[in-house]
Amino acid sequence: MRYDLVVFDNDGVLVDSEPISNRLLAGYLTELGHPTSYEDSIRDYMGSAMHRIHDLVLERTGERLPAEFDDVFHRRVFDAFERELRPVPGVVAVLEKLAADEVPYCVASSGSHERIRVGHRTTGLDRWFDESRVFSSQDVGKGKPAPDLFLFAAERMGVAPERCVVVEDSPLGVQAARAAGMDVYGFTAMTPAAKLAGATQLFANIQQLADLLV
Repeated sequence: MRYDLVVFDNDGVLVDSEPISNRLLAGYLTELGHPTSYEDSIRDYMGSAMHRIHDLVLERTGERLPAEFDDVFHRRVFDAFERELRPVPGVVAVLEKLAADEVPYCVASSGSHERIRVGHRTTGLDRWFDESRVFSSQDVGKGKPAPDLFLFAAERMGVAPERCVVVEDSPLGVQAARAAGMDVYGFTAMTPAAKLAGATQLFANIQQLADLLV
């Protein structure tokens, strides 16, 4: 194993949540008078923390999103998760191999701790991630593309950044990993390879990941 820690993004890498959450985000922003297509949401917000949504809407329109925006959005997302959410196909086999080989791993997500936990409970991935392996942008206050979250996760896991590899599917996540001085493998299932061009390596199928890590 060439790395001492594997850091997984959550949405789109562990749980197949990006189609659900971006569909709902586009619909809610449009409902609030900020017309947004599903494709717009993927382009502008995929992989970002909630504060980025507020910041971009304010920057573009001069209007603030309502105070209840986060609560309403998360309620809609969690309700949809209960009905629709599944693990990314093949990711359980990757986690099984890492555990069998005693390779340390964790998750570092732009999503809240609650969002991570709801997604993991719904999909059964909670058995692989106890509290010591879960990190959120809530822990650092500054989400991707800043490196803070990945550096925080590495510090907590006791591994130097240069000994870490991040598994990401968003341009913001790739930027954050590179800024943290970590290798990053870009998952192109939902994101065009050209948008993850800064990644150390690209892969299209999660089953490929175990082979890439050795």
